[in-house]
Amino acid sequence: MRSFPRGLSLKAHKEISEHKPIKMASTPKKVILPLQQNLGCAAEPLLKIGESVIEGQKIADSPKLVSAPIHASISGKITAIEKLPNPCGFDVTSIVIEAEAQLTPEMRYESRWSVEELTPEQIRKIVREAGIVGLGGATFPTHVKITPPPGKKIEVLIINGCECEPYITADHRIMLEKPAEVVLGARALAKAAGAAKIYFGIEDNKKDAIDKIKSAINDHPAAFPMEVIELKTKYPQGGERQLIKAVLRREVPSGGLPLDIGVVVNNVGTALAVAEAVKFGIPLFKRVVTVTGSGVKDPQNLLVRLGTPFAEVIDQCGGLVADPAKVIMGGPMTGLAVSSLDLPVVKATNCILVMDKKEAKTYQEYDCFRCGRCIQVCPINLMPNFICESIKLRNWEKAEEYHVADCIECGCCAYVCPRRIYLVQYFKAAKKELSRLAGSRNTLNSDNKEAGQLRKAVCQ
Repeated sequence: MRSFPRGLSLKAHKEISEHKPIKMASTPKKVILPLQQNLGCAAEPLLKIGESVIEGQKIADSPKLVSAPIHASISGKITAIEKLPNPCGFDVTSIVIEAEAQLTPEMRYESRWSVEELTPEQIRKIVREAGIVGLGGATFPTHVKITPPPGKKIEVLIINGCECEPYITADHRIMLEKPAEVVLGARALAKAAGAAKIYFGIEDNKKDAIDKIKSAINDHPAAFPMEVIELKTKYPQGGERQLIKAVLRREVPSGGLPLDIGVVVNNVGTALAVAEAVKFGIPLFKRVVTVTGSGVKDPQNLLVRLGTPFAEVIDQCGGLVADPAKVIMGGPMTGLAVSSLDLPVVKATNCILVMDKKEAKTYQEYDCFRCGRCIQVCPINLMPNFICESIKLRNWEKAEEYHVADCIECGCCAYVCPRRIYLVQYFKAAKKELSRLAGSRNTLNSDNKEAGQLRKAVCQ
């Protein structure tokens, strides 16, 4: 069994929702669709207030490469195009659609293409027009990821089925309920990228999913090898660099990308979205969301239309318990605490985690006494204590020397810190400051320009 040498063994809390089959959430009467739902550039409206739209219609797009279109998730009329709060804590231009009874609420999709008859360029175009981004939470536009840049060759595609973040079970349920579609999507991604082999990396706490994917591979053989790799359950095993290390024993260089070593990683939810786009022409306007935690009465895995307010999604899970204390978009390690339940589900929303007062503890931060625990668990082999000290002294050059930009913000260091130092928050602030300083000096190389742009994007 392959594994990455560092990480944490966390209480998973998966039992709350892992046996709950995916249910279709009810269609909301109104959706709010932010035009920034991917790393990179925001989309721009294609329609005006007062115009009618149908489910799946493209309503926003951008000519920029690192971007992805937005599609209507319900049929109705555009009632507003304005800046509204988004789950990441600031306002972004959004399109508001209110349902109209006379419009068809559900579109019927028929089989259109097969992977075999499409060229790599055609697959990339389909993926791009469908607005597909990384659905594991990173939201990088998928069509960019599977387009080999000049001079680089993609050898391997890894499908990430680890879902190592506590509480979240959306990907697990997708693998159990849609294994054939996941394999089909993987084949399409591999063909588009030019990869010669596909690996499915799945943690060993999902034996049933491993069996399902293996069976689907046997039932749908491809022209190139496909293999399931059973990985040790640890956090952050599903991190892109950690997964590549565990599966292939290859290191992504500091400041580099998986492409630099001939690898592309995609999430199982992304593979499912690609399968639906390639086979049926369905754009990304729904996604599976785990609604869970001690603050929810009836945790579920729901197929939710993008733009649905958090409050409506939670109501479909029985509502809140008496004393909810915190609502997080994503998991407890890397998720974002939200300030309102009026915020909409976006492409990055793989989980809505509600914690009660007992679970959502707050702590007093104390000075570091250099116990070294953060260094021991860091999966990137950084020295978080020294980075944090440099940041507190506002010594940005020293923080950069300690490779703060390589931090994947997994939260392992903060989790084990006995002094309760908010390390990840310091690192995020440092990255923003370094990006600002580098921009003002205009000394960024091309790779860092892209990284700086991506860090400013709305949902990571």
